[in-house]
Amino acid sequence: MGETTQLNRTPLFEAYAKYGGKTIDFGGWELPVQFSSIKEEHEAVRTKAGLFDVSHMGEILVEGPDSLTFLQHLVTNDVSKIKNNQAQYTAMCYEDGGTVDDLLVYKINDTRFLLVVNASNIEKDFEWMKQTATGDVQLQNVSDQYGLLALQGPLAESVLQRMSEEDLSEIRPFRFKENVLIAGHTVLLSRTGYTGENGFEIYASPEDTVALWDKILTEGKEQGVVPAGLGARDTLRFEACLALYGQELSKDISPLEAGLNFVVKLQKEEDFNGKAALAAQKENGVPRKLVGIEMIDKGIPRHGYPVHIDGQKVGEVTTGTQSPTLKKNIGLALVAAKFAELGTEVEIEIRNKRLKAKTVETPFYKRSN
Repeated sequence: MGETTQLNRTPLFEAYAKYGGKTIDFGGWELPVQFSSIKEEHEAVRTKAGLFDVSHMGEILVEGPDSLTFLQHLVTNDVSKIKNNQAQYTAMCYEDGGTVDDLLVYKINDTRFLLVVNASNIEKDFEWMKQTATGDVQLQNVSDQYGLLALQGPLAESVLQRMSEEDLSEIRPFRFKENVLIAGHTVLLSRTGYTGENGFEIYASPEDTVALWDKILTEGKEQGVVPAGLGARDTLRFEACLALYGQELSKDISPLEAGLNFVVKLQKEEDFNGKAALAAQKENGVPRKLVGIEMIDKGIPRHGYPVHIDGQKVGEVTTGTQSPTLKKNIGLALVAAKFAELGTEVEIEIRNKRLKAKTVETPFYKRSN
């Protein structure tokens, strides 16, 4: 018998069972895939609010007088454009334009930034940052010092407001505030999320995260707040066409191929990792493009399924599912750029059968408010 590797657990692991959480191995973490059902949790977030444990995400602190200069060389977006208490979505690239990771940069002040990275990439990202660090800058992996909850959905603000003296409406999208008291616990509160809905991410100490989880679910129960797992998190982010590292982005997929042009600021003065390769992609046109697909024949497109046109493989599905909101079988696929035009008929290979689909506009879902 081989040794079984112990999966990582968040501070909330013990709380899952109380709420009926079914756990799976997610990139080395034992996390809940669902509590009630993926559809119910998805629906709750779209119409009321859902609470996610995302404590597996990584946090890396960047400090020192040369922090901004370092970040400008590290990431594709222009960090000089964000003010204190602002967050920015960005990517780190390899020299060939492939993606190391996508991440959030929180600017605390000119010499202190908090980077939030994907759980499966924490070690790799931290090593990459240390290798590329120059100047007077200190890097610290502080992931163990944080728990992280995401309260997402149209009722998120009113639910949280009942537990805080702070005027939460003042925290605009991609803004955050430190030292906010929620139900007596001090947190960093950020108006961000990964569901396509309005909502907050709550950074707290591991112990406080456990108390806040129970408190928010108890207080929010009347308004329909439910605990939500990774299954709904995936269907929600997919409908809103938010990239998932390892699917829409990878070391072989550039942010430009993934359609994330808004995070690649080629005009910023600083030379950043991958800048030349990305500039060439922009000038010559990206070789592949991420497109939305909708099935015409019956079948569900899944990650890795080949996409064909006239018997020739032209790409593959990065994410696909039956959309709980739209009740349609849809997917995202990375295809050769010349086949990316809207309305192109393609075939998806599902269990050795080639089934008809067409390329459609994205995002599949956009909230109305």
